[in-house]
Amino acid sequence: MDKWRVPEASTWDTEFHYVCFNDECPYFVRGWSWMQEKYQAKASYRHCIDPVTGCSRPLPVWSLTALKDGIIYNNNADSEKGN
Repeated sequence: MDKWRVPEASTWDTEFHYVCFNDECPYFVRGWSWMQEKYQAKASYRHCIDPVTGCSRPLPVWSLTALKDGIIYNNNADSEKGN
């Protein structure tokens, strides 16, 4: 699970969530066919956990790279990759 910065316009009460960005995760891989079969949508979902409540939920994504720009890399105290 990676620390992921939630979008500023979100209604979540926390600054980050933990999200599985493993592209080989069975949950993510199966999501593509499930979303196509149930909703005729070219999308999947990633496993997401709210660190405040501990609740887990699917986080919808539309591509392999969707939302990855929000990953927080802890090279040194909450700095992002490349900084």
